[in-house]
Amino acid sequence: MAQTLINFRIDEQIKKQMEQICSELGITMSTAFNIFAKKMIRERRIPFEVSVDPFYSESNVRAISESIKELLNGKVVVKTMEELKELENE
Repeated sequence: MAQTLINFRIDEQIKKQMEQICSELGITMSTAFNIFAKKMIRERRIPFEVSVDPFYSESNVRAISESIKELLNGKVVVKTMEELKELENE
């Protein structure tokens, strides 16, 4: 079967981690991508679940941004562990 070259970009740290795992499995990254491609063709879908991390939802990102603004503006509430435990028991 004729071979073809595919170039794409990947985060350097992800590449290093993938190379390490492939090495432990005794395969190359090229083999790993070929396994992925063949499974995708056979199943006619991405062969694993793809979902959005709810942490990065629009409302959560807005809430985090707002919290950062309040922190930077000095609007911080400080409680001791004892005070937090008292609030928990109320």
